[in-house]
Amino acid sequence: MIFFDRKEQLAQLTEMKARSYENHSMLTVVTGRRRIGKTTLIDRSMDGEAYLYFFVGKKNEAVLCNEFASEIRAKLDLFVPSGITSFGDIYTLLMEAGVNRKFTLVIDEFQNFDEVNPSVFSDFQKIWDKYRLRTHVNMVVSGSVYSLMTKLFKNKKEPLYGRDDKTIKLNPFSPSVLKEIMDEYAPGYTNDDLLALYTYTGAVPKYIELLVDAGALTREKMIKFICTSDSPFIEEGRKLLIQEFGKKYGTYFSILQAISEGYNTQAQIADYLGSKSIGGQLSKLEETYNLIEKKRPMWADKKSQTVRFEISDIFLRFWFRYIEKNQMMIEIGQYPLLEKVITEDYSTYSGDTLERYFRARLIEEMKYRAIGNWWDVKGYVDAKGNHQQCEIDIIAISADDKEAFIFEVKRNAEKYDARLMEEKVSFFSQKEKRIRKYKRSLACLSLMDM
Repeated sequence: MIFFDRKEQLAQLTEMKARSYENHSMLTVVTGRRRIGKTTLIDRSMDGEAYLYFFVGKKNEAVLCNEFASEIRAKLDLFVPSGITSFGDIYTLLMEAGVNRKFTLVIDEFQNFDEVNPSVFSDFQKIWDKYRLRTHVNMVVSGSVYSLMTKLFKNKKEPLYGRDDKTIKLNPFSPSVLKEIMDEYAPGYTNDDLLALYTYTGAVPKYIELLVDAGALTREKMIKFICTSDSPFIEEGRKLLIQEFGKKYGTYFSILQAISEGYNTQAQIADYLGSKSIGGQLSKLEETYNLIEKKRPMWADKKSQTVRFEISDIFLRFWFRYIEKNQMMIEIGQYPLLEKVITEDYSTYSGDTLERYFRARLIEEMKYRAIGNWWDVKGYVDAKGNHQQCEIDIIAISADDKEAFIFEVKRNAEKYDARLMEEKVSFFSQKEKRIRKYKRSLACLSLMDM
């Protein structure tokens, strides 16, 4: 698949390289979940220039140093004594070379040093501080374990705290980039195909590339590709999360499974897990691992107990809902049955993903000062005496703070009930006085509007 997007990040990496070469060594940290395209981005930013690339596998330190020494000899034509077993010695040698030479050093999966030899981080800090101002090394470190990379560079107790000159976090592709990809590889695609791509990949570049390479860019072909014995999607969620959680992943998996099935309050999740205390795990999933989001109705106080939890990663939400949940089916090779389950549930399941798609698109448009949703747990009684739930899918406040665009999201626009929408917004304005100051525009967003 050709390279898409990332113009801003490419510009940042190019600028940091120039500053490193012209002034003194600079350290850039590139983070983002597994398969988001960190290594590809870094390589692209070098524009064909040779650079040192160290991959930190979970190996013995001496073995890694031997691999790094070979890379140095090949790329810098620099003498490296044989038998070096300490990364600190390798790094010192490179920084000394940086006094008279300009080059880029990339260390991929940097956080793995925590398992190889945790003292590497202290050694790195001491050597970096000693040589940084008199060398010209463009230092780039990247890592897929969000929690560890954040801890290493943002925790005041860690030796590398504050050493990064630039941090770049890669996110999934935006809706406009998804459209570019479909235009390139599946001209004539339907909006349902576009929604399926978003639903099953979460707009993560590597997952999209797998489908592109397989020629699977219709909804039906995507599902069929996912539901095969050798599909990389089957084990991907587990690999991603074990990489983050380590061996103690059981309770975290159960919490994510519960949220994926619609149990989205703390009480509901606790009941799903057998009334287990989960406050600490929920906090870690949100604040440390960045895998769930705490949602409150728009304008609700931060202390409000009206809270819902969502899995922030769209791919993981799908993976838990269909792959993890159906492990027994997968273990006995019932892939045609899994395909049937996913296919039959698609229209229902993709409705919520469509709402997320439109939120992402509105954010990308850069026209709104706030975007959220609103709900009332109790609901209201309509003119006919019937109890109605009240949930507003999307509220977008204009940049000038004068207008509120209120949207109902429906796969099929014909199912939109304008009268019911007006009723809900009327109830909303009674309960939330802050909406009253805005000129209000009500509309439906559907597949037709993608």
